[in-house]
Amino acid sequence: MLELLDQETIEIILRTLRMTITSTAISAILGVAFGLFLESLQPTRTLPKFFKWLVVAVNRTLMGMPPVVMGLVVVLIFTRDGPLGFLRLMFTFEIMIIAQVLLVTPIIAGIVYTAASRNGERIRAFAHTMGASRLQTQMLVIRELGNEIFFAIITGFGRAMSEIGAIVMVGGNIRHHTRVMTTTIALDTRRGFQDQAIQLGIVLMLVAFTIQIIADFLRKRERRNDENF
Repeated sequence: MLELLDQETIEIILRTLRMTITSTAISAILGVAFGLFLESLQPTRTLPKFFKWLVVAVNRTLMGMPPVVMGLVVVLIFTRDGPLGFLRLMFTFEIMIIAQVLLVTPIIAGIVYTAASRNGERIRAFAHTMGASRLQTQMLVIRELGNEIFFAIITGFGRAMSEIGAIVMVGGNIRHHTRVMTTTIALDTRRGFQDQAIQLGIVLMLVAFTIQIIADFLRKRERRNDENF
C-alpha cells in the first residue's frame, strides 16, 4: 500500500495519526477523570443537586455540539484579538489538537459518567467493606469499568479521526503544515480528484480498523491476565 502512496500522502497520513492519537490520549485522561469525578459528586448544603444536574446537562450538550460551532469558539479565543491570541496558535498543528480535545473530552466523560452512575456506588461499597483507601477505591472503580472506559476511548478516537469541520477552521488545511486525511479528501473531491480521495478514504478506514484491532487485542490480553491473576 505504501508503495502506491507519494511522499506528501504519507506525510498527511502520519500527521493525521499524530494529531488523532495525541488528542485522544489527552481527552482520555481528562474525560475519564471528569466522568468519574462527576459521578462521585454528592449533593450537599453548599452544593445542591441542581448544580450536578446542570453540569451533566452542559456536558451532554457539548457531546453533540456541531464541530463548526466548536471551531468558531476556538477561533474567537485564539484569534489575534481574542483572549489567548498572544499565543499565536492559529493555523498550527497544536490548535488542531486543542480543538479535537474540546470535542472529544465531553464524549468520553459522558460515556464514563453514565457507566459509573450504574455501577460506581456498588463498587465503592464493596471497596469500603474491604477496607480500601480512597486511592485504592478509585483504582478499583477504573479497573471494574475497564470495558466501558475502553469503549469510551475508542469512540473518542473515531470521533477525532473523522473530524473535519473544526480543524479546517482552526488549522486552515495548509499544505505540508496542517493538512490531514479528512481535509485532503474533501479538497480532492471538490477539485475532481476522486481517485486520490478514494485512495485516502481507504487508507483512513484501514488505519481506523487497525487501531481498533490493536486496542481490542490489548484489552483482551489484559482481561486474560486479570483472570489468571
